Amino acid sequence: MREYRIDELAQTAGTTVRNIRSYQDRGLLPPPRLQGRVGIYDDAHLARLRLIGQMLERGYTLSNIGDLVAAWEAGRDVGDVLGLEQVLTDPWSDEIPAWLSFAELVEVFGPGRDAAEIDALLARAVELGLVEPEGDRYRAPSPRLLHVGAELVANGVPLEAVLGIAGEIRRDCEVIAGRFVDLVNEHVIADADLLGKDAVRVAEVVRRMRPLVQMVVNPFVARAMEKRVRAELGDKLEFLLESEEKDTAL
Repeated sequence: MREYRIDELAQTAGTTVRNIRSYQDRGLLPPPRLQGRVGIYDDAHLARLRLIGQMLERGYTLSNIGDLVAAWEAGRDVGDVLGLEQVLTDPWSDEIPAWLSFAELVEVFGPGRDAAEIDALLARAVELGLVEPEGDRYRAPSPRLLHVGAELVANGVPLEAVLGIAGEIRRDCEVIAGRFVDLVNEHVIADADLLGKDAVRVAEVVRRMRPLVQMVVNPFVARAMEKRVRAELGDKLEFLLESEEKDTAL
């Protein structure tokens, strides 16, 4: 779960630091976790801010929202309405993040490179979200992605090429995600009462999207890979066999 300082949270949520403090004073937003004298917020705070924004856009007053939040936290049925907040914060992956030191990253991905090259490649990895600097360490949200990158590099693929394809694949995945969300938004969410009777149904649809997306994407990727690998290697093998036959004939 990502963590934010108050100014970062405000920027991400599209609101202001003043609004965040006002919501806290009204009890609409839970207090942050204190790290020394600094308040640390997380994705649950971000989801609550977005929900508050949606309610305000629909004409709810801060007083109305406060009543709903209080009722939800007391465990009453309005939890069906605000249960969407949990859907927004639940992770879509079962991966446990890993932490690596700078030296460990260099050992795997940067042996033989000078400091300027390492800094540029590391900045690109951070930009792609493959690693996130945290103090004197780096957090890897998806160790699986790092493992894939390490395997490719170990087998002779330049790290620059690995990072390049990672950026392209990320963009492709954003397109796929957008298509699924647009599909559900058009046919399920567009006319739904997210703050009323349809909240439970919409939350369940969003939850079901997680396995459904994987069930759709994985077979298409597998078939595409099978087709491309056979075509590519088949052409090369056919060329080699033809060359060998010519050499034999001579």
